Amino acid sequence: MPRRYWYVIITYLIMQFSTIPVAFVVLRFYPDYYTEVIIYWSIFSFSAALLLTLYFMKPDMQQRADPEAASTSGVIGWSILGVFLALFTQMVAASIETYVLGIEPGSENTLGIMEIVRSNLIFALIPTIIAPILEEIIFRKIIFGSFYKRMNFFFAALLSALIFGIIHMDPAHLLMYASMGLVFAYLYVKTKRILVPILVHAGMNTMVVIAQLSIDIEQLERMLEDMQMIFLQLF
Repeated sequence: MPRRYWYVIITYLIMQFSTIPVAFVVLRFYPDYYTEVIIYWSIFSFSAALLLTLYFMKPDMQQRADPEAASTSGVIGWSILGVFLALFTQMVAASIETYVLGIEPGSENTLGIMEIVRSNLIFALIPTIIAPILEEIIFRKIIFGSFYKRMNFFFAALLSALIFGIIHMDPAHLLMYASMGLVFAYLYVKTKRILVPILVHAGMNTMVVIAQLSIDIEQLERMLEDMQMIFLQLF
């Protein structure tokens, strides 16, 4: 594995665990601002990790595309098809978890993220844009890609998908996360374009955010009234 790939993985791990010392300091000295600090620190750390990752991956981005890589129309087509494939796989995994394994539906990880999004809409940038780019580069291009050079597709995809599921720290729904990882790995191999699983991953997360995000009508009206007042004061 090239050294720059290790830099990307280390950057991601530092970003993931950087919240722990920040949370400790905030709880110790500024407990009243805990939620706000954690939200903005998460946005900052994810954004910084993405910028560093793109910097480290610059040599890969400058390489010529595989001659068999999907064309622009192929990327669009497979991205659309991939969303439906991912949705179907997710439903199958959820059904197995609920009716076979007896696991309560609803991911604590997803619910926690949505609670934060409801309190601060800017946080939605992480699950809808930043995280899909980071995770697909790391789990598909780097980890799956490295495994795929040494073993067949099934084992490479399974191992990388399990790591992908574990890193979300929601063990009850490991099957669901791992099944999504398998779909993303398949799309990457099929199209030879990391952009496709990125788009599908981002599309899936965006659909979840939109589906679960509910804005109180009165709150929305107050927001509009505040915007009108600001507009009138300016002009």
